[in-house]
Amino acid sequence: MKKIRLLPTIIVKYFLVSLYVVFLIMFKQNENKMTFASYRSNKIKDNLAYLSEEMRANYPEIKQTYLFKKLDSSLYGKLSYTFHMVKACFHLATSRYFVVDDYYFPIYVVKPRRDLEIIQLWHSAGALKKFGYSTVGKSFGPSRSYLKHVPIHGNYTKAYVSSKEVIPYFSEAFNMPKENILPLGIPRTDYFYNDNRLLEQGFYSDFPDLKGRKIILYAPTFRGKSHYQEAFAIPFDIDFMEKMLQEEYVLLVHLHPYMQAGVNAADTDFSYYIKEGYTIQELLMLTDVLITDYSTIFFDFSILERPIIFFPYDLEDYKKERDFYYEYEKLIPGPMVMDTKSLVEAIVNLPDDHEIKQFKDRFFDYQDGRATERIAADILSR
Repeated sequence: MKKIRLLPTIIVKYFLVSLYVVFLIMFKQNENKMTFASYRSNKIKDNLAYLSEEMRANYPEIKQTYLFKKLDSSLYGKLSYTFHMVKACFHLATSRYFVVDDYYFPIYVVKPRRDLEIIQLWHSAGALKKFGYSTVGKSFGPSRSYLKHVPIHGNYTKAYVSSKEVIPYFSEAFNMPKENILPLGIPRTDYFYNDNRLLEQGFYSDFPDLKGRKIILYAPTFRGKSHYQEAFAIPFDIDFMEKMLQEEYVLLVHLHPYMQAGVNAADTDFSYYIKEGYTIQELLMLTDVLITDYSTIFFDFSILERPIIFFPYDLEDYKKERDFYYEYEKLIPGPMVMDTKSLVEAIVNLPDDHEIKQFKDRFFDYQDGRATERIAADILSR
């Protein structure tokens, strides 16, 4: 039965492998070609965008190619993506550098050229939720039978992370030697070391009524289809928060698009749902207090040394399904609350930044806004 379920995957695998061999025979490798690829978005963004811009600015001899197509789980979407992967095989055969930020199927099923550098710039900072080989056998993780045919996260030559602290976890998740995982930083976090005056001007031009009030950002994790994502609802009482906090604060809500279906996303004088126009990095830069649960954006936000409040309303269920690399309650650098009254009290009595500073020092070896520069230089030094 398992083999039958895996049959489409196996067919696609050998189809791509065959084409890849043809491309290897027919085309030469371009020594200056760097391909950026992701299934997470239809356009380049986040870590890949920062590295691409660094290459454009300081290494103009590098020819860049982009492979961005969001995976659609419908039958048509899967067929369309299969043909997209044909392009990926061509660029794997002809590139000197191939850079990804997540799972990328074609990488795992072919045998790359010896001198092809396959770089993983993982999309999450730090290490919290288990992924990759750390999730084998779990409901949302790969099965051992799948791994026999598709050795996920295989063939990476280098991965870049935020600190030495997380190397063992990435080594486990990628099934990769620790010495090939380098703690040079996360490219997108360079943004937090920039001057944000123009950002503030633009934001308050869009939302003039918010000027003079402190910004609370609620940004929960994207739980994925395995965790009843479509049934998500804001887990605290916004009306009560408005009554207690409106004079001094405003609440911004940032949800993944898949999470918005079950939410009555109507703006008020106190709460605003930010659906477009601002990246999560921009919103974090504007934020005075972050409320989250299991989203690793709190690693990014710790760079700013501003208060973080954790509202993991389904913690025990989430632990059973997803699991963590650390004991959640001991890791988080801020108060944990489970109801609206406690949340309001935590906001009114914000802790000092000592705990967050310690957390930041633990998970970011470099704190200079030059991660992209270091990574680019390291990639091209080989």
